This record gives sequence, C-alpha cells and structure tokens, in this order.
Amino acid sequence: MKTKGNYRNKHRAALGPEDNSQRTPFVKLNIDEQTRAIFEEGKMLLIDKPLHWTSFDVVRKVGLLLKIRKVGHAGTLDPLATGLLILCTGKFTKKINEYMAQEKEYTGSFTLGAVTPTYDLESLPENPKDYAEISLEKINETVKKFRGEIDQVPPAYSALKKKGVPMYELARRGEEVNLKPRKVNIQSFEIISVELPLVYFKITCSTGTYIRSIAHDFGQELGCGAYLSELRRTAIGEMNIKDAMTMDGFINMLAGMESTKP
Repeated sequence: MKTKGNYRNKHRAALGPEDNSQRTPFVKLNIDEQTRAIFEEGKMLLIDKPLHWTSFDVVRKVGLLLKIRKVGHAGTLDPLATGLLILCTGKFTKKINEYMAQEKEYTGSFTLGAVTPTYDLESLPENPKDYAEISLEKINETVKKFRGEIDQVPPAYSALKKKGVPMYELARRGEEVNLKPRKVNIQSFEIISVELPLVYFKITCSTGTYIRSIAHDFGQELGCGAYLSELRRTAIGEMNIKDAMTMDGFINMLAGMESTKP
C-alpha cells in the first residue's frame, strides 16, 4: 500500500473475488436542483464511517451522491477505525476547523505481546513478547502515566507531511522519519475490561492525539509491546455517534427527501 487513497483496493484484493462485503453499493439517485441547493447552502452531517473505508471514501461518496464539489470532513479516521465522522457541505465547509478543534472520545482495544510498524493492524505484528505476567494492577498503574498533558511522538506511518510528502510515504520507502514529540491532552483514560492479550479502553483527548501512539507507548511502558487492534470514535465535542447515520442511512435520507416532492 503506497498511499491511503488505495487502501481499499489492497483490502479488496485480500478479500478475494467471493467477498463483496466492503464494496460501496451502486446507488443512482436523481437529486434535483432544489435538494442540491440545500446542501450547497451548507449542512453538517454525522456519519458512522464503515470499517475499511478511508475518510476520503466517505467524502467522495457523499459528493457524488449530491453532485456537489464542496464536501469535507472534520478529522480523519484511519481505514481500520469506525465511528463518528463530521462532514460539512457547501458553505458549512468554513466550519471544519471549528469542529476539528473539539475534543474526541474513542473506545477500542490494545493487543499486548507484540508491536507493528504502523502501531495498528495495517501492518503485521512482530517482536512477540510474553504478556502472561502482566497484572491488572500494573495495567491500571500504567494508565496513570497517560492522563493529563503528555508528550507524544506521532507514528512514522502518519499523514503528517515533510516538505509536502506524507510521512507514511517516506516510511514505506525505507527513509528515516524523525518526528518530534508534541503536547497533547488526555482528559480521561479508562480501562473498561482486560481479556489478555486484549485491553479494552475509553479515551477522551485533545485534537491531534494519535491513539495508535498511545497503544504503542502503553506497550513499551508495560515492557511487552502493544498495538491498536480496534478503534471507534464515539464523540466529537457534544456530537455523539448515537446521532450519526450509516452510509445506507444517508442514502435512504436522500431518497426520502426526493420521494416527498410533488
């Protein structure tokens, strides 16, 4: 995988010809000028991003359905993450930075006993270590080190850029990627349950925080390594995943808007 943009092509190839579960359904909607004008004037949409979709997949699909160019999202979710994605259309794209600045809430799991180059399952686990002696007490003590303002080094495989080139491209070329620590704020970090090697968590944090880095650093503190094995964004500011639409729900909403017109 050379870029995030072709992530889904790689995933589809891995699925094989018999599994179409992640394919975007073909939908043809006759959106009229009246509906298009509503979204060009500006709308904020809460979308539950599907697994294996990039954030740009969602933006592109919504733009194609609405037949408008101005669609953007307020905060990237990695392909292996699901959950709340804020989309802004038309004139509301001016509000994107406002939404991006709000704190985020995530749930998910770390897997102990190995690391991955990407800090998640976009790459294969390596350097296995024994985790059998890791106690719940040690896990809870380690959590305390990640609360409040901390210095965090972003993953080498990230969308941050160096001279206009994304870091993940440099990393995949084998080039050295030196990223400096950044201040981030972890408002809350709770352990929901532990089923070794899995540690289930809930985190509320400032914008710019990489949960993948927390997973990796958490494993380093425990001495056994860890990587992010599941991630779901459940809230951005006051907006919650329970109020979000699936992509099918969005399509059905558009179809309903058109069907009610004379």
